[in-house]
Amino acid sequence: MAVHLCELAAAFDGQINLVLPVPLAPSRQRQRGYNQAALLAYPLALWLGLPYNRRALRRVRETTSQVGLSLNQRRENVSGAFQARPEAVAGRCVLLVDDVLTTGSTLDAAAQALKQAGASQVFALVVSRALPAKE
Repeated sequence: MAVHLCELAAAFDGQINLVLPVPLAPSRQRQRGYNQAALLAYPLALWLGLPYNRRALRRVRETTSQVGLSLNQRRENVSGAFQARPEAVAGRCVLLVDDVLTTGSTLDAAAQALKQAGASQVFALVVSRALPAKE
């Protein structure tokens, strides 16, 4: 999957200078044993020859599963859930990687945290797009 993302990342044409996965909550990471976004982001960063920093963005608040939530509920659920380290992202153009995009609420909350920490720009790449449940 990361190979296909590499082809898409070529469209950014040298703008990106840091690759980050969307972080999981620590309890979800322990339960699953891996972070699927990190499994995509790390090889992508290697292929692009860019820095990868899984600790630059972290989830600071547990959230419930987004499955079955409305758009507004999803936004509320992830609001304030992320925090970025300014020393890692300030002035950088970040490529944020995740597996699935449904409403964009998670990516939006993560991007807001990155921008608040000083990231100059935030782009996102995802493997798939899921349609949200009808409200």
